[in-house]
Amino acid sequence: MLQYYKIAGLTVRMDTFGRTLEQAEPYLCPEQASVDMEIQIPEIDNETLHKEQPHLSLAECEYINTGRAFYSCLLDFNALMLHACAVVVDGKAYLFSAASGTGKSTHVNLWLKLFGDRAVILNDDKPTLRLEDGVWYAYGTPWSGKYDISSNQRVPLAGIAMIERSETNEIEPFTGSKAVFQILGQTLRPRGTRHRMVLLELMDKLMAQVPVWKLRCNMDPEAAIVSYEAMSGMKKENG
Repeated sequence: MLQYYKIAGLTVRMDTFGRTLEQAEPYLCPEQASVDMEIQIPEIDNETLHKEQPHLSLAECEYINTGRAFYSCLLDFNALMLHACAVVVDGKAYLFSAASGTGKSTHVNLWLKLFGDRAVILNDDKPTLRLEDGVWYAYGTPWSGKYDISSNQRVPLAGIAMIERSETNEIEPFTGSKAVFQILGQTLRPRGTRHRMVLLELMDKLMAQVPVWKLRCNMDPEAAIVSYEAMSGMKKENG
């Protein structure tokens, strides 16, 4: 079904079905004269993915392929995808990224319990980060992981934390090549030389403008307090 959507501030014309169509409904917009991105996945692409991963339905293959198509085009718009769980507290977005199974969603759930109505999940799996007029914003998207937890919002990006499991809770600034490579490992890396250069340039700007942290934490409620106080600047303000 061919429809128009406003996703991450971009006008997207998309012909889709199943899960993608359902999860994209909050992003619907009236027909637009100009379109930033067009997504229409050939049936053969879904069938090929289904053969490679027969446990997936064709609708799930469509969901994966439309997400890939969208994220592959973002670099043309000063934007990138980050495999992370994004939570909004008091109008600012905080992202938690790590390898699958490390505990991103679990940590964000600690924030939800700590802040109650002040907090909402922006995207549970693949938020879009976009640089607009010198400011980095995080966006929800229809591609939001197996639980479909997302919110159609644009929120200023306050910080990114790379999570590691630990028996104790501690957080510190994370900079340099190790931080860059860890973040690159959680985004979609393009094949073409031009787009690889664009990605590296965006990464330089992201690291220069947005605080990045290394968060070592357990699953106790204290972990949310430790991370929030540092990432929000509250710890610095309190001395």
